[in-house]
Amino acid sequence: MSCPRIVLAGTNSGSGKTTVTMGIAAALSSRGLAVQPFKAGPDYIDPGFHSAAAGRPCRNLDTMLLPGGRLLELFSRSAASADIAVIEGVMGLFDGAGALDERGSTAHLAKILAAPVVLVVNGKAMARSAAALVAGFAGFDRKVPVKAVIFNNLGSEGHYRILREAVETETGIPVLGYLPRCGSIALPERHLGLTPAAEHGSVAELTDTVRRLTEEHIDVDRLIALAASAPDLPAFRPSIFTSPPAAEARIAVALDEAFHFYYRDNLDILEHLGAVLLPFSLLRDRDLPARTEGIYIGGGFPEEFAAPLAGNTSIREAIRSAAEGGLPVLAECGGLMYLAERLEDRQGEVHLMAGVFPGVTRMGKRLQALGYCTGRLERSVLPGGQGTALKGHLFHWSLYDTEGNDHLLSLRLEKNGTVFRDGPALRNAFASYLHLHFGTNPAPAKRFLRTAARRAGRT
Repeated sequence: MSCPRIVLAGTNSGSGKTTVTMGIAAALSSRGLAVQPFKAGPDYIDPGFHSAAAGRPCRNLDTMLLPGGRLLELFSRSAASADIAVIEGVMGLFDGAGALDERGSTAHLAKILAAPVVLVVNGKAMARSAAALVAGFAGFDRKVPVKAVIFNNLGSEGHYRILREAVETETGIPVLGYLPRCGSIALPERHLGLTPAAEHGSVAELTDTVRRLTEEHIDVDRLIALAASAPDLPAFRPSIFTSPPAAEARIAVALDEAFHFYYRDNLDILEHLGAVLLPFSLLRDRDLPARTEGIYIGGGFPEEFAAPLAGNTSIREAIRSAAEGGLPVLAECGGLMYLAERLEDRQGEVHLMAGVFPGVTRMGKRLQALGYCTGRLERSVLPGGQGTALKGHLFHWSLYDTEGNDHLLSLRLEKNGTVFRDGPALRNAFASYLHLHFGTNPAPAKRFLRTAARRAGRT
């Protein structure tokens, strides 16, 4: 399969690759090209900005969770209807699972996709040393095709000319342009990273500004030519979207400023398996969508919207009543926080939540968990039977206190030799801090839909 594509990789976190990716996606879209954006790794925030810039949903590509064949299947399925794929990397180009382990890195992803790499370099306070930096990255692993360089955060055109001359003369690698230092395109941050695009009051203005700067300072034509030089995608055997539907079910999906951390591919897989997805807002809607047969609440920032979430008494009661009646409810991370009885925010103020599970989630002053994790279910619950393995990603600042109801916990997790319990489950409701990717294992998605359909009397 022919698919023009480029990977935008950083020398390190903070190099500016998210802004550069936004600008390139927007500039390509403004030329009338259908741009499919992707983000490496388990990131939910950067994809929001790339979706806005490209005008179509950004997808995640995670080589820690997905074997090569499944990753290629998801990539090709999304990119097939696009003219060009633009993939933002994660951290620095070679940063992965360990000191000598490339899994999860941008380099690993570029190898699987056979995609040319554009190195994004923060050129502030650099001159000829930039050539040494680029030479080191280009030569570190010759199987990773570093084909071009873009500089970021430069103060002047003169500074750019010095960097370009040094890099092109010393390495032979072309420099395609730069983005100038500009406060108006700085992306705001908070405890989980960037402030999401859903909360950015002027994301359209931001996108337009980055697009304009990209068109002024980066050779977009050469980028297009580089993407077109990518070879055909490696062969793979489809295995995700070849399975028959599991069961038809109407699934309400919480989707608003407070809850929008979903792998887009998870939603696609649910639809393929028979789900009719019904987006609704826990902030604004007073009731569940009509004829809801299951509820999916992903991650997000409920702590930032705790007061309005607590104030929407009607939907909280509807969720609790539905769960008490046996409606299947699947929740991840922020969704767990919402399903608990109470949420204590960073200021120590306590807010009433849905109360599906007893206890309280409390925002900590430091990160509580980060990284990939494998767990095993201790009893039969919504995602699987006793002994089922669940693999996913953890990233949370809050902790869930069951207040003496540890018997509700169903998931035994292990990370770096430390064992801890998670997964409150009651009736057909299940929540966890673990973010699952249904491309890794579609069985939890199938079981979710079959439970919903069975309760609705269709199986």
